Amino acid sequence: MITGEIKNKVDKIWEIFWTGGITNPLSVIEQITYLLFIKSLDDKQSDSEANASLLGTEVDKIFPDNQSELRWKNFKQMDAVTMFETMQKKVFPFIKNMDSNKQSAFSKYMADAIYMIPTPQMLEKIITNVDTLPLKERDTKGDLYEYLLSKVATAGTNGQFRTPRHIIKMMVELMKPTPTDIIIDPAAGSAGFLVAAGEYLVRNNDDLFSIQQVKDHYGKDMFHGYDMDSTMLRIGAMNMMLHGVESPNIEYRDSLSEVNKDNEKFTLVLANPPFKGSLDHEAVSADLLKVTQTKKTELLFLSLFLRILKKGGRAASIVPDGVLFGSSGAHKAIRKEIVENHQLHAIISMPSGVFKPYAGVSTAIMIFTKTGAGGTDKVWFYDMKADGLSLDDKRQPIEENDIPDIVSRYHNLDSEESRKRTEQSFFVPKDEIVGNDYDLSINRYKEIEYDEVEYEEPFKILEKIINTEKEITNLLSELKSAIV
Repeated sequence: MITGEIKNKVDKIWEIFWTGGITNPLSVIEQITYLLFIKSLDDKQSDSEANASLLGTEVDKIFPDNQSELRWKNFKQMDAVTMFETMQKKVFPFIKNMDSNKQSAFSKYMADAIYMIPTPQMLEKIITNVDTLPLKERDTKGDLYEYLLSKVATAGTNGQFRTPRHIIKMMVELMKPTPTDIIIDPAAGSAGFLVAAGEYLVRNNDDLFSIQQVKDHYGKDMFHGYDMDSTMLRIGAMNMMLHGVESPNIEYRDSLSEVNKDNEKFTLVLANPPFKGSLDHEAVSADLLKVTQTKKTELLFLSLFLRILKKGGRAASIVPDGVLFGSSGAHKAIRKEIVENHQLHAIISMPSGVFKPYAGVSTAIMIFTKTGAGGTDKVWFYDMKADGLSLDDKRQPIEENDIPDIVSRYHNLDSEESRKRTEQSFFVPKDEIVGNDYDLSINRYKEIEYDEVEYEEPFKILEKIINTEKEITNLLSELKSAIV
């Protein structure tokens, strides 16, 4: 979790942009991201120089020897006017054109990037404050970036809203990505799921980069993300590169349209697709409509996952509660498809406050494997009641947190067999789900245990009330006598 000190530093930088006339949150995040990226490039070359000196190897150079003024450690010491000219005329053009592979996500989405800081004085203040941010530690950098993104407090036009980082991390830990996975988020936004998957792999595989083939796969072929907002694509691509993915496959694409030809291409889907709004049938790929005839994006994305996953591929997706119990033909069709023709593993019900203050929608996490041959025997349900933060708009840290329990239990499902339906997690057999029209809402199966409360007979309660009233009357008479 980001500390109060770092929050204050970010808030101060934000205020400098705000008072300088740059008030669009996404524009502010873009400009800060460019500066974080520039600083990270210099840090990366400094580390390479230190390692080369220690091991006697060649330095992996990012900046040309004859252009030392491009390096953060050098231009941050310049006077305001020189710094401004250097940034505007040299440093920013350098990062826009540094990638020789013009087909990469970085090149594509930096091509129309605009440097917006208007004055030398404003740039000097921002550089001074950015320089104090801790970018060395991966987790801290991730938390810092997440806090920046949290400043975007309104939902997007397609119903997208920021997925809290701890929920993303939980979903990644549930799915346990492997070094051979090919991971997709078809509604990537700022690439939070892809970044978290990369962090998990680095954290859990000490030799991840020791084999060149695995290293190349991680840097170039493992991570894929689509979105239709060019600003978010740029932020997402920068976010991935800040986290060590050299060439993220971040693309402008309508995942649900005919343009998206992906078929059995990926091994893992991690997503929080947009729920809000409907689409025109003509814009939707015919393959998706075969599974579920609908205009609802939340159903179409589930259909998409089944198409783009390879056999044996896994998916963990956030879905609105309506997907689980909706009574329309389309709702039932997609649930039946997943339960009957693939393997549905788990439904994790989340409290509505998880997405506050951005939205109060009730959601769940659906986890399944594409098999094409069934495999659902029973489904594990978990009733999440707390995620470590208050469920109001303030979202303050609290002690109650079900996330560690969810991850632990999901990876030890054998021990869940004996759990009763009055408990927080339990299994439901497939036959019962089928008998309930494929209803997957936890409330359909959860049993509530009521404690028996015994009350006194009404006559005795009435007698007590009369006696109490007499006592009050006597006390009032005594009080009146004392006053008179």
